[in-house]
Amino acid sequence: MTTQIIIVLILTMFINGMTTLSYAVRIIGVRTGRIAITFSLFNILVLLSRTANTLQAPLLAKTVEQHLKQGVFSNELIFRYIIASCTAGAIGGVLLIPTFQRLLLKAVVHFSIYRSVPRLFYLGFSGAGMQFLKENIRMPTKQQLLALPARNNFPWRIFFYNVVATAIITIAVLSCVYAAYLNPEYRTTASNLSGVINGVATVLMALFIDPHLSVLTDDVVLGKLSEADFRKFISHMILARIVGTLLAQVLFLPGAHLIAFLAEKV
Repeated sequence: MTTQIIIVLILTMFINGMTTLSYAVRIIGVRTGRIAITFSLFNILVLLSRTANTLQAPLLAKTVEQHLKQGVFSNELIFRYIIASCTAGAIGGVLLIPTFQRLLLKAVVHFSIYRSVPRLFYLGFSGAGMQFLKENIRMPTKQQLLALPARNNFPWRIFFYNVVATAIITIAVLSCVYAAYLNPEYRTTASNLSGVINGVATVLMALFIDPHLSVLTDDVVLGKLSEADFRKFISHMILARIVGTLLAQVLFLPGAHLIAFLAEKV
């Protein structure tokens, strides 16, 4: 396995870990009552995740270009590993949630007082900050991992949408890059179709998933929904992400063949 692929695997796990942790941000927002500040601080990590995402595709595309020059026209196993790293990143994010919540809660309280991001970073990497991290490392409890929502009010439709959207987002770039093996003459067109595929998943999330999550967040703040029920809902949205990355293994190759066909026809 080349250095480029190892970097892609690491970046993929980081990106998916950050995406999973984004669900925990809502819990901290409603707990502190400072939703705007909470999301603002988390967006700093999101910026790092998006930067990693911009590096992922070129590194992977370069690997494919090198393979094509060497006469290699199939390397499915590497892409399977990358999708598996998406699952690993999502699971890693789940394991980090209790620790991340404690750190973010402390950061929100500190920022509310001093209102300085540089000072927040300075304290975070200071001796006291490292000690706080060491004392607050936690793993999810069995009750948190197995929390079940009430059957009569859980929106399983939203769960299904999240599974599908996650699967599409997971394979969007990968299927488009792999399509270069299937149709080398149109590999540039195929790679540019990743934005279209991602757009479909983004629309699905913007129309159905994010508005529902926002309404539930407001319901907790207004006292219409208990924090315990909200946490159960969030835990199942996280589960939907993990299931979506597993579904991506099934959709990856058919998606690549579809992209290779569309690249030639558009």
